[in-house]
Amino acid sequence: MKTLILDGSQPNDPTSAKIKTSLQAQLSNVETLVLCEQKIGNCAGDFFCWVRSPGMCNTNDDKRIIAEKIMQSDFVIYLTPITFGGYSSALKRMVDHQIQNISPFFTTINGEIHHQPRYQNYPDVLTIGWMDQPNAQSEAVFRQLVQRNAINMYASTSVTGLVNSEANLDDQIRGWLAEIKSASSSPVPALSKAEISSAAATPIRRAALLVGSPRAKKSTSASLGGYLMEQLNVRGVETETIQIYTSFNSVERTRLTLEKLDQADLIVLAFPLYVDSLPAPVIAALEKLLPIAQV
Repeated sequence: MKTLILDGSQPNDPTSAKIKTSLQAQLSNVETLVLCEQKIGNCAGDFFCWVRSPGMCNTNDDKRIIAEKIMQSDFVIYLTPITFGGYSSALKRMVDHQIQNISPFFTTINGEIHHQPRYQNYPDVLTIGWMDQPNAQSEAVFRQLVQRNAINMYASTSVTGLVNSEANLDDQIRGWLAEIKSASSSPVPALSKAEISSAAATPIRRAALLVGSPRAKKSTSASLGGYLMEQLNVRGVETETIQIYTSFNSVERTRLTLEKLDQADLIVLAFPLYVDSLPAPVIAALEKLLPIAQV
């Protein structure tokens, strides 16, 4: 069985290192790719991989090779710290590009509309995630996301493993691999009801719109968010629009953007869904905002 490991962790992540060591000891014919070391551009949302060069991204970088490696594998393993209930930005950047491995045409699966497969065979998938501390809601969202991706990417068997720091890691991985071998996909829990903050409302003097689309000002995200900003502006709120794809691509621009967001009373995020969740650049931006939000 040919296995491909796609490591979406950051450099020197001790959990990722331990998982890879255990996987390599229990599997043969394994190739590991550390995604943050690969040249993978952001998905531009141009759909050229469907209409101009079917099955191949318009941009020639490492993502083309990785997409091919995925389809040549029998078994693909995703490794990721669970980030906002989903994948890390490093892993999501590659997941966004997997639309080149499915067709633009539609079909129905269990009464739902999905894209048709491009190829006859697709690999089984094991997704291993870890968190700093247990969080039932994030775990449920993560399991739902993995299952939705598995449907879209035609994985016959999809297993979701969450690392339990109190259990033996080798035994956990052995169990997940046994589930793959027996074609026992993981059950998917129902999503829990989101908790609503009971904090008292405060006057909004400044509002910032974060546009999370690569099409920037020409996007639906900008149009919808822009209308809201116009309505707030009419009501005396000072507003500013920030394009995520260009405002976080350098140290200086990131610093200036974070300063602007720190001054806002309201932050609105508008974005397109990419492969069932946030586009990778939006996740990357939120990863940079998280330390500030926790202060």
